[in-house]
This record gives sequence, C-alpha cells and structure tokens, in this order.
Amino acid sequence: MTKAADLCSLALRLDRLVEPSALPAPGEALVRFVDAKTQVPSAEQLAPDVLDAMELRRADRFARPRDRGSYLVAHVALRLLLGELLDTSPRDLVMSRDACPECGGPSGRPVLLGGGAHFSLSHSRDVVFVACASTPVGVDVEAAPVPEVMARSKNFFHPDESAELAALPECRRAAAFARLWARKEACLKGTGAGLAHDGHRGYLGTGPAAEAVPPPWSLTDLPAPEGFAAALALRAPSVRWC
Repeated sequence: MTKAADLCSLALRLDRLVEPSALPAPGEALVRFVDAKTQVPSAEQLAPDVLDAMELRRADRFARPRDRGSYLVAHVALRLLLGELLDTSPRDLVMSRDACPECGGPSGRPVLLGGGAHFSLSHSRDVVFVACASTPVGVDVEAAPVPEVMARSKNFFHPDESAELAALPECRRAAAFARLWARKEACLKGTGAGLAHDGHRGYLGTGPAAEAVPPPWSLTDLPAPEGFAAALALRAPSVRWC
C-alpha cells in the first residue's frame, strides 16, 4: 500500500528517540510508525522504567507473545514521545479516560490528566502507529482481513460503503475494507465514541482518498506497510502530519 521510502519519515526506534521538543501546531499531528518485530527487545528493556503498573499488568495478561510485544512497543513509544514533547518523565504521565460523547460513560478516548497534549495509538500484528497533537486526534492501522471477517462485518458500514465493497473485484476488496475500517476507527478514536453507538455509520467511502468528515474534524490516509491500511483523524479544519 506504500513504498518503503514513504515510511522512513514515520519510522521510530525506541532506543534512539530524536523528536521535536514542542507540540505540533493546531492542524498538525506528529505521527510515528514503529516496526514491533524489530523494536520488541527495546520495549522489553524500557517498559519497567516507562510504563505504569496498570500497563505492565495488562501486558502480562496477553496469551500470545506477538500481541504482548506489539502492546509494549505501542505504549512505550507513546510515552516516550509524550515525555519528550512535554519535558516530563514518561513514567510520570498519568492517563485516564474522558467521558463518552454519546452516553457520558467513562469509556471515551484516553487523555492525560492535567492536559498538555492529545494522543492516540494503534497496533495490528507487528505494525504500530502513535500520534500526538495539540487537539484531539485518532490514529488507526488495520491488516487486510480474510473473507470470513469481511462477511461478519458487512452490516457495520454505511449502506453505500457496503455496496462499494461488494462491487469491487475480489482481489481488491480486502485492501478497500482495511482502508475503510482504519478510517472509521481513526474517527471513533478521535471523538471517543464507541462501536456501540452509530457514529461509525457515517459515510467515509472506500476509494483511494478519504471523504470529508463533519467539521471541525479532518481525515486523511497514512502510508502503511504492504497489507495494511492506516488513517489519521484530527480535530482541525485541515490536517497535516509529520
């Protein structure tokens, strides 16, 4: 879905963090891709000094080493970025949940207590994305699914999106499905609305460019490794990422 060179500007090594020392300006987001397959050893080494107790307990509950590794990489990368941007020890960052904008329950997007920055993370297999911004942000990455997954999810989308997927040749359907799902999840993560609500049913399209989203949000696709799709949603009239 993208050339390897396109990911160079996103790539992050956990043991050699060099990042801007200030938050992106409004309308901009700092996005980083991390290859969990190569960065798990660094994450394992850094985790005890970077993650909080709840994150460490959750990491230990994963049954599959691959899932545990991608979780550690994503959360270590996020805390390192936030700590650098906010000039704070990564371990001292305290995270909580905002209220859900749909029901008011405590299941909204993750936030930093005391504010200072907005953030989002996503991991699928060995692919990890993290994003930081000065306004609410959502990032998501999805692997191209098998036909059984697509069949089970056909009622999840807007009717026009389902029709577009059904009309595609089978060889292109999985990539379009992953692209659409990443767009949906990025928007939901940005707003904090869960899948139990109907926010995912708005039309975003399966084509090569994301459709416009209701103001004040913007949505764009991100370069991703072959076999994956990624998207970024930002609370801003337009979106730029670096």
